[in-house]
Amino acid sequence: MKKNTASHSRRTAIKNIALSVVGIAASRNFALASPEKKHPATLKGNINHSVSRWTFGYLSLDELCIAVKEIGFNAIDLTGPKEWPTLQKHGVYSSMCYTSGDNNLYKGLNNPVYHQKLIDEYVEVIPIMAKAGYKNLICFTGKREGMDDETGMKNCMTALSKILPVAEKNGVTMVMELLNSKIDHKDYMCDHVEWGAELCKRIGSDHFKLLFDIYHMQIQEGDIIRNIRDYHQYIAHYHTGGVPGRHEINNTQELNYTAVMKAIAATGYKGYVAQEFMPTYPNKLDSLKEAISICDV
Repeated sequence: MKKNTASHSRRTAIKNIALSVVGIAASRNFALASPEKKHPATLKGNINHSVSRWTFGYLSLDELCIAVKEIGFNAIDLTGPKEWPTLQKHGVYSSMCYTSGDNNLYKGLNNPVYHQKLIDEYVEVIPIMAKAGYKNLICFTGKREGMDDETGMKNCMTALSKILPVAEKNGVTMVMELLNSKIDHKDYMCDHVEWGAELCKRIGSDHFKLLFDIYHMQIQEGDIIRNIRDYHQYIAHYHTGGVPGRHEINNTQELNYTAVMKAIAATGYKGYVAQEFMPTYPNKLDSLKEAISICDV
């Protein structure tokens, strides 16, 4: 069968990125940060801190790497293969990874139309992640578009059955994000933690878990601390954000993030909590410093 030219070009590009990632790590002998490693003495170490790349997009990735290390942590969320060499240059960990594709959360695993494209992208990037020392790879259900929850769940299981053997072999966890469908992501399927937990139960693999976005779940269903306690075994990652508005997580919004972080820590959680809010302070990095201080319980 004749190869698809675009697909072949993408594979070539990813291969080159992989060589770059591995080459940088080897040449500079980086010890990549992982959840088990201790944080700088200025932080308590009970919460492993990160920040989502897109929320500080006004900075170059080099600048953001320098900034997070100055604040006292060393992880950045939602980066893809092209960005990993820059992170490794600074000794910063990619705490949640993207594939090299468009990562469209509306065209996800619940729809068989998109299965082959998504399977190819995930299977391609997982070994590259493993070589770079990264563990978590984000995924999405997509929209319902009239599909009932049971059909969507079965479709997700079908697609994941082709991806998870590769993930398990490489020590990578597929992490499905919970998003609200009331305000921000209309019609998104994985919008309740109970549905996501049921999918985890049916799949039955430690390499498939949930990204519990606290901002989204407060909007969708509330009861944040109870849900964390009840479903923590299915959660591999957390995101923050002030409600309403998705801005700073201080006392201008309705959640007590210090209490939420204490609840997370009490479950024995060892993964990352990534700040994912849109800063409004004149000095946006002051917002990030404040958030880390609030969450460092």
